[in-house]
Amino acid sequence: QVSLVESGGGLVQPGGSLRLSCVASGNIGSLYVVGWYRQAPEKRRELVGSLSSSNTTRYSGSVEGRFTVAADETKNEISLQVTNLKPGHRGFFYCSVLQLGPERVASWGQGTQVTVSS
Repeated sequence: QVSLVESGGGLVQPGGSLRLSCVASGNIGSLYVVGWYRQAPEKRRELVGSLSSSNTTRYSGSVEGRFTVAADETKNEISLQVTNLKPGHRGFFYCSVLQLGPERVASWGQGTQVTVSS
C-alpha cells in the first residue's frame, strides 16, 4: 500500500478552474489504475475520472470534457485538472491508487475540499 496526500482544493467561483494534486509515497509499480473520486455532502463517493498504466482514461459523463486526470511517474504525482466548475461540483475530492500486482492493493488519500461559490 502507498501513502497518498492530496492538495489544491479551495474556494473557486463558478466557471473557475483548479488543479488538484496527489503525491504518492512508495512504489506504485508498473501496473495500476489511478483515479479521482468526489463525495458531495450527504452523497456517496463517486468516480470522477481514472487513468490506467496503459493510458486508458475513463470519466463520469457529468464531467467529461471538463476534468482531466494525469499521472507523472517521475514525480509520483496524480493530478486532476478541473475547468468550468459549477456549484454542483463541490465536495471532497479523493485520489486513489489500485495496484495491479500479484495482489490488488487499493490506497486512498485523505481528501481535499472544493467549494464552488460566488
